[in-house]
Amino acid sequence: MSDPVVLPSADPDPRRWKALVFICLAQLMVVLDGTVVNIALPDAKADLGISTANQQWVITAYALAFGGLLLFGGRIADLWGRRRALMTGLVGFAFASALGGAAVNEGMLFGARALQGAFGALLAPAALSLLTVMFTAPKERARAFGIFGAIAGGGAAVGLLLGGLLTQFLDWRWTMYINVVFAVVALFGAIVEIKEPPRADDHTPRLDIPGVILGGAGLALVVYGFSRAAEKGWGDTGTISCLIAAVVLLAAFVFWQTRSRHPLLPLRVVADRARGGAYLSVALAVIAMFGSFLFLTLYMQVVHHYSPLSAGVAFLPMVFGMLVGSTQIAARLITRVPPRYLLVPGALLGACGMLLLSQISAESTRYWSVVFPALLLLGAGMGTVFMTSINLATYGVEPRDAGVASAMVNTSQQVGGAVGTALLNTIAVNVAAAYVTDHMASVRGPADVAALQAQAMVHGQSIGFYVAAAILAGVALEAGLLINVRRPIGAADEAEAVAAPAV
Repeated sequence: MSDPVVLPSADPDPRRWKALVFICLAQLMVVLDGTVVNIALPDAKADLGISTANQQWVITAYALAFGGLLLFGGRIADLWGRRRALMTGLVGFAFASALGGAAVNEGMLFGARALQGAFGALLAPAALSLLTVMFTAPKERARAFGIFGAIAGGGAAVGLLLGGLLTQFLDWRWTMYINVVFAVVALFGAIVEIKEPPRADDHTPRLDIPGVILGGAGLALVVYGFSRAAEKGWGDTGTISCLIAAVVLLAAFVFWQTRSRHPLLPLRVVADRARGGAYLSVALAVIAMFGSFLFLTLYMQVVHHYSPLSAGVAFLPMVFGMLVGSTQIAARLITRVPPRYLLVPGALLGACGMLLLSQISAESTRYWSVVFPALLLLGAGMGTVFMTSINLATYGVEPRDAGVASAMVNTSQQVGGAVGTALLNTIAVNVAAAYVTDHMASVRGPADVAALQAQAMVHGQSIGFYVAAAILAGVALEAGLLINVRRPIGAADEAEAVAAPAV
């Protein structure tokens, strides 16, 4: 992996740590929005008269716009400037959130969610690329990325808690309005505290319009295809058509990137073996983690009748584990050991958490004996993996490519989330259906039917957790084989700093 390109005459901005607070707040807003609406969905559905067939679009509209426009948003950040892109994204996201909160029908809500996704696709890569260019000293970078990694990984769990809190004590509309508050604070901080480092050169690439169309459409179809698979099944004609079209468009996108004079995604960004391995680690880890969110939410609320708020609180051990893994394990060790020495144990620790979750029961919650320790293990492992992967994925990238490299991190997360939800949900549903078929002979009345359905759901989820554990074991194997960086991140920079003569 190439060494980072840094302006030799540029002094670190003394306000960078204050700026980090607002950058992380902007990132938290985007991550929260992926899950905070989920718990509010039943109330929104009843209030606006959204049909069961259309309810998925509250989630899918956001995911399609966000996933499809991420690479475009990352390149826009490189062209406009990251601070300007961040501020534009914050204003747009706040407007879309206010529009969604004031929705009077399902069409208005779906449109607002798509608009949120579009501005989120500009906001997320701008935030991460600002972090990349503002924190270049290895130890400072480790601390900054530790905090950012905890936000990126734990924000989804916080979203479940916040969604439950707002829905239970205020109104589902506040799951939208709360973003306006976050955006105003983050925008104030961006204006006052964030100062983007000057560019190393005057090179300004042109926008690759064919790349935007091919890449955006291909990624949107990947997200929609897997989302449709979760709803309609893998044999559905629409699902198959979407996924085939996605493969064709993405293949055409890659081919075009090798021919374009100003590619949307320069292949030098992903061709680096270690960086490509980091993107793959993020995607696979998110596949497993999103499965755990889905299964545990259903387990707590459907099987054991937790309230939305109680279900959100139950996820707090994962958030704590994320903080420990990101800020205390990965951030302290990433400048001392090669990245694979963090990624492999982190993924295996997460796999152990998944294996423990496979022991859930329909008869009792087993919260303190199974769920609580499992979430701690999973959080610590995933916090370590996310912080290390995100740091590695953006380390050494040329400043002109910082936005699109950051967008690839978010793209990996978004695609991984869509794949994980569809894949693990399909496995769990099919296993549960087979369980019901095998045990129908023991049913004697309505009570037995309800008990059998609960047992079948838990059995399917247990198998899903086993699959998630296998995926995390695959992350450990992939990281160990593919990520070939032999020195700690930043070791070469520190050595050069020590060797440099005083001026």
